[in-house]
Parts: sequence; C-alpha cells; structure tokens
Amino acid sequence: MVRLRRLVVFAAVVLAGCTGTPAATSPPGSSSPSVSSVPPTTSPPAAATTPPGPEWTVGARPLPPRPDGFGQVLPTPPELVHRRLPTTDLLPPPGEHRYASTVAPVPTVVLARSTWQPSCPVAATDLRYLTLSFVGYDGKAHTGEMIVGARVADAVTRVFGHLFAARFPIEEMRIVTAAELTAPPTGDGNNTTAFVCRPAVGKTRWSAHAYGLAIDLNPFCNPYVRGDLVLPELASSYVDRANVRPGMIEPGDVAVRAFAAIGWSWGGEWTTPRDIQHFTATGD
Repeated sequence: MVRLRRLVVFAAVVLAGCTGTPAATSPPGSSSPSVSSVPPTTSPPAAATTPPGPEWTVGARPLPPRPDGFGQVLPTPPELVHRRLPTTDLLPPPGEHRYASTVAPVPTVVLARSTWQPSCPVAATDLRYLTLSFVGYDGKAHTGEMIVGARVADAVTRVFGHLFAARFPIEEMRIVTAAELTAPPTGDGNNTTAFVCRPAVGKTRWSAHAYGLAIDLNPFCNPYVRGDLVLPELASSYVDRANVRPGMIEPGDVAVRAFAAIGWSWGGEWTTPRDIQHFTATGD
C-alpha cells in the first residue's frame, strides 16, 4: 500500500453517462435540413434525461488530520462500501483482451513523474518500468504501469498474468507521483503500485517500496491496520474480512498463491500491523 504520512491518490473516476441517439446531420456543404419534416403532434416533447453525475470522485475530499499526520479514520461512505468504481484508462487496453506485459528501463519522462530522486536507496538503473494487463471492476481489460526492482521484474509480470487469467479485479494501476507524498490525506485511494521512495509507515528506515520490492494490491479493499489506524482512512468497512467483496485478498487465493510462487510473503498474515494489501520480496 502506498502508506504515506499524508496519503492521497488523485485520480478522476466517473461513471459512464447515459447515451442517446444523435440527431441526423446533413453532409458537409449541404443546405438541406438535418432532420426530415415531421407532422406536429399534440403530445408535449419528452423531458430530457439528465446524465447521472459521478458516483464518487477519488481524492476530492481531504480528511481532517490526526496528530500523527494521517487523516481521521471515518466511516466508509455508502458509495465505497461495495467498491466497484470504473477504471480510467491512461494507456491503450491490450489487444484482443489478452494478457500482455512489457519490461524496460524506466524512461526519463516516467522517472521524472515518479517519486524517485538521487537520495533514494536504489539507483534508477536498478529499476524497471512495467506495463501490465489487468481486469477492471467493469469486467474490461486495461493496461496499467508500475515501477519495480530490476531483479523482480519478470516474476512480477508472471504474477499479474495469473491475476488476469483469474479475472481478479483491480481498479487502478499507475505510477505514484512526488506531489502525492505531501498532499492532504483523503483516504479513498485504491491504486495498485510498487515503487514509492518513502520510509516504512511509522518508521525512519526505508520501506521495501523504496527499492521496488513490494506491491500493494487494491489497498482500499485490503487496508493496513495498526491499532486505531486504518489506511486508507475511509476503508474501515473492509477491515471486516468476513464480508467478502470483489478485489479483496483472501488466505490461499490466487493472489496469495501467485506471489508465494515467486517467493514473496503477504502482510495479511502479520499480526501487527496487519498489512493486507502488501506483498513483499524482503519480508517487510
């Protein structure tokens, strides 16, 4: 999970509006009317249908801060109790809805919009940029992006191949930006990600994420829990693991098995903190 002292994931998420039948138009340069003449009727025209607005806009509602710098842990909004927000495409979807992945050195433009800087504990040359197919909550195939440590890049692509084949739903998969590290917390993010140059939550040492050796999978559906702290802060309803909903990680499921197959451990098996979203190559 992207567990920041001031955590937020900004992403514009909207539901598709209703579509209507467009009016016929004349060919370019034609002077004829766009619609043929129709005898008037005595019935009044039907009222226009207003397209529905967004169900929830991620990152739009900053939370009141706690003394520890995180946002206040508030009840999960009704719109997010059964979270099924659609994916906003940043990259073209995979062809023929088949799983596809790429591994490459991190492009300069991608590195510039990430959290990497020279003071990070890993050199840019020791990171890799991945593109990965995933299935969204809309049931469609999408393409995500991720930065990971070079030595685990190929293995990670295999893991997400298993998740794609099982149609395990993922809402979002994009690079975390530097601005997100200091933005006010909103507690509603659900970005699946790996590399983030930051300390471990509540620690002064570097997180495994700072080396690209940990992945947080659907963090809202699989929160980090330590005492009265829940991250993301609005994900309290997902602390109840008996109420199984799409995108949740369960013991022995396809996500746990796929990461275990490449030698990674799962934070959902920890006692405290319990980091349900977190898979790691280093054990922390």
